[in-house]
Parts: sequence; structure tokens; C-alpha cells
Amino acid sequence: MTIRILLKKRKSCFKISRKYTNASEEGIRKDEIMRTAIIMGSTSDLPKVEPAVAILKDYGVTVDVRCLSAHRAHAGLSEFIEETNQNGTEVIITAAGMAAALPGVVASQTVLPVIGVPLSGSVLDGMDALYSIVQMPSGIPVATVAINGSKNAAYLALQIMAVKHPEIREKLLEERRQMEENAMKANEEVIAKFQ
Repeated sequence: MTIRILLKKRKSCFKISRKYTNASEEGIRKDEIMRTAIIMGSTSDLPKVEPAVAILKDYGVTVDVRCLSAHRAHAGLSEFIEETNQNGTEVIITAAGMAAALPGVVASQTVLPVIGVPLSGSVLDGMDALYSIVQMPSGIPVATVAINGSKNAAYLALQIMAVKHPEIREKLLEERRQMEENAMKANEEVIAKFQ
């Protein structure tokens, strides 16, 4: 029974990894593809990670999504990290809860920027994961966003990629202009309401 559960879980992780990968990359040089990777430790993390996938895809970024636990699938994790080191991936987003070893393990095997997303889910509601991810040893940095902050992880990844890709930079600037316009409109509505 345990073997069946593990195989079933592994297959679902495989389905996740294929769901978000851009299949139309044939004939394109790897340095022309805007690519990032998202790694989560468990399929239960997927709902907290999907907003990041959507944002990155909206910007035209290829997203390779994997479910690879640092504790239970370390060989597969190392294999995938090596793949990211070779395939043009520019940023890796990692999402993990509780002990949250995943971001640090990934960062220890690459010099690509690694962004850690601490996830809630334990009795400590994500504080354990936050402390684990943010307290990395010197020389193995992990940029850390808020608990369950996968959206900001995506935006940080985009800002890192915008150094190389002007189209991402322009779209980010336009989105910021739109945010400011919306905020000013809301301010005007509040002023009008209380005058």
C-alpha cells in the first residue's frame, strides 16, 4: 500500500511538471527562451504556487514546475537542479513549509538566483519555514519573500530577468504605472466620499 501511494504521488508530481512547461520551444535557442523553474516539496503546495505560475506565464516566461522534496526525492531534485544549470533557466523559485530545507538545498547546488517562498501549514503557520529559509549561511543566499508570497516571488523573478530581457522590463513598468493609476483613483474616490 505504501508503495502504491508513493507511486501515485510521484505520478501526480510528474503531471504537475508537464502541465506548465511550454512545449513549443523546438527550434529556439536556449538563450532566447525566458525560463524559470518552480520547485515545491509536496503536491499540497500547488494551490499556493499556482499564482506565481500564472504571473510568469502572463509575461511569456517558460515555467518548469516540479514537485521534488529535499528529504524524500533528493536524487531527483539534484538531477533537476543540474538540468536547470544547463537549460537556460535564469531564476529558481522554491516553495516549502515546516523545516523548509528545499530552498537551501537548491541554492547549495547552483549559482542561479534562488527565491524561497515559506509556506504555512504547520502549527507555527509558516513562521518555522520563514526562519528556516531566511537564515542561510554566508555564500549560499536565498532571497526570501513573505509567507505564502508566491506572487511576489514571481515578480522578483521577473525583475531579475528584466536585467536581460527589455520586454519584461517594459511590461513591469507598465504594470507599475497601472497600479499607481488605480491607487490614485481609489484615493480620489475616498476624498470625494468625505468632502
